[in-house]
Amino acid sequence: MTSSPSVPSAPVGELFRAAFRAHPAGVAIVTASGPEGAVGLTASSVASVAVDPATLAFSVTGGRSASFIASAQTIVVHLVGADQLDLARTFADPAAPRFTHSMDWELLPTGEPLLREAQWALRCEIVHRAPLGGSVLLAAEVLDIRSNPSNSAPLVYHNREFHTLFQSVSAVA
Repeated sequence: MTSSPSVPSAPVGELFRAAFRAHPAGVAIVTASGPEGAVGLTASSVASVAVDPATLAFSVTGGRSASFIASAQTIVVHLVGADQLDLARTFADPAAPRFTHSMDWELLPTGEPLLREAQWALRCEIVHRAPLGGSVLLAAEVLDIRSNPSNSAPLVYHNREFHTLFQSVSAVA
């Protein structure tokens, strides 16, 4: 093992935030039906967990939408690309109007809101909730998947900003 460069002395929480600001993550919009209608938020913590059964995980923190999503039985996780940047920004802003007439969305027959323009929509059942600090970690089993083929570049969240990826880099073995 090689030695690492000296890290300035700082509280673990600050270093943790800095580390994950420097770590790009995919962008998703999670939606659910709440008691007063459709709710949704932008999430960069979505990760695949298992293929059989198909399971994903993500966390939510505070806010009205987050609390309704954390308590929902079923949700839809929309994996979005660069073409959906405006949609991702809308759902990232707690003050922005969501599920407006100008958005291309519908309620599925099962009751969850579907954003039709998302590249992928994974309808899921939440199978596990784990409160951790001020967040709730959710594990969800995928029940149904809808795709919306497009050539949209990937959308990532890095250093508190959205970015698109336009060129590929070969993997190094």
